[in-house]
Amino acid sequence: MDRILRDKKAIFIFVAPALTLFIVVLVIPIFQMIFYSFCNYAALTPPEFIGWANYKKLFTNDQTFRIALKNSIFFMIFSAVTQQVIGLFLAVLLTNIKRGRNLFKNIIYLPCVLSSAALGLLWAFLFNPKIGINALLAKFGVRGPLWLMDSKGFIPLPMWVIAFVALWQYVGQNMMLYMAQITGISKELYEASYVDGANKRQSFRYITMPLVRPMVITSLSLNCIGSLKFFDLVYNMTQGGPNHRTEVLATELYAEGFNYFKYGYASAISVVLLIMCLAVTLIIRKAIKVETYES
Repeated sequence: MDRILRDKKAIFIFVAPALTLFIVVLVIPIFQMIFYSFCNYAALTPPEFIGWANYKKLFTNDQTFRIALKNSIFFMIFSAVTQQVIGLFLAVLLTNIKRGRNLFKNIIYLPCVLSSAALGLLWAFLFNPKIGINALLAKFGVRGPLWLMDSKGFIPLPMWVIAFVALWQYVGQNMMLYMAQITGISKELYEASYVDGANKRQSFRYITMPLVRPMVITSLSLNCIGSLKFFDLVYNMTQGGPNHRTEVLATELYAEGFNYFKYGYASAISVVLLIMCLAVTLIIRKAIKVETYES
């Protein structure tokens, strides 16, 4: 094995297929997207270089883009805070129970493996103003709100509804990541802390939290990037309405590229989204310090 690892030709042969696929599927399209973002490129016309015009329009004249940017940032912050806190809480809770652990774990994780498109249609049905939840409330004489149609407020009600649905669907993913990390912590550390007089709260603060910090970086990065790219639930529940009030960057990108065939303009939105994902990942890695502990 060591002989193969020292052979550069053998390394290249093994790495070449994956590297080629990575370049063709990811690297080349990214550079094409960056180039198209500086072009006036529609469905039936070749790309025409126009410089920074698409970006100027995005940040100065496009009100829908500003709404989408605001909603994406809100969605990212809400998802990051709620899913991380609740996911860690559930992981600690389930790790410390013996009976029914697998049952509760599977129930909480189940929405993660279901189709977001199907769940979006299901929740859209439940939040329909004439049927679903409102029909149930009407039987008790309560008039339900317009869950997916209210456009009032800085963050309209439909965005809060979608955010809570996303929390319900994806909190299990964060729970599983933290459970895997917590399970790997030696029980001897907890036993030693109890001998020294620590209670469970202190053990969580001084043992669990420092040792799950590497997983916090991974989970939070996946959470934030996934939230910025979020598309399925929004599109299937509101399609960006009412009056574009629930647009996010992914739905705005889809509309500009596939509804209006403005490929250059859609590419500019893609570049903004890519930069935001990279920036958030870098900030998380710089903000959360991980210490190395020797056993």
